Amino acid sequence: MTSRICSVAAWFAIGLSVATGPGSALAETRQSQGNSQSNPHRNATPATIQVAAGNIEVLSVQARGQVVYVCRREQAPLTTYKWLVGSASAVLTDAEGREIGRHSANPARWSHVDGSFVSGSQVAVSPHGEKNLPFQLVKTDVAGGQGVLTAVSYIQRLGTSGGVAPRSSCEAGNEGERAEVEFTAEYRFWKAS
Repeated sequence: MTSRICSVAAWFAIGLSVATGPGSALAETRQSQGNSQSNPHRNATPATIQVAAGNIEVLSVQARGQVVYVCRREQAPLTTYKWLVGSASAVLTDAEGREIGRHSANPARWSHVDGSFVSGSQVAVSPHGEKNLPFQLVKTDVAGGQGVLTAVSYIQRLGTSGGVAPRSSCEAGNEGERAEVEFTAEYRFWKAS
């Protein structure tokens, strides 16, 4: 269990977040905005989490979910206690609020109702205030299924609100205690053009 918590903690705590199928008007608009000069999203995104040139945004979704923190003992270099991420999950919705997918952690995975999915590893983060998960750039490790997430190369987490570790005490007396923290975020999915 400790290794699972540590790997999820590395994903969220250190990193910590509109279906536009091919041929849709929004997908065509985004294809025409693929370079940094014409894509307003790209210019407003912190430099540390910009997607590599040659990629186009194919999907943007809103996420609402929970990060579950667990009070755990750490032993490096001294015994201390710290809130670590135990798990995370979120519902992904389109611009009209319809559920179109899910997000989970360990490993980080996004799935779409069309059967496509993607998982990846953190590349970079950018702080977004002490009460919010940081913005994040993820590079795809595995993508599968046939659908909008097929061949996704990068995922960005932006517009985060909430999701950080509780401010309550974490010590020997409450080791193992769990705390659910709500968060919202925007996830943007990119493919090589």
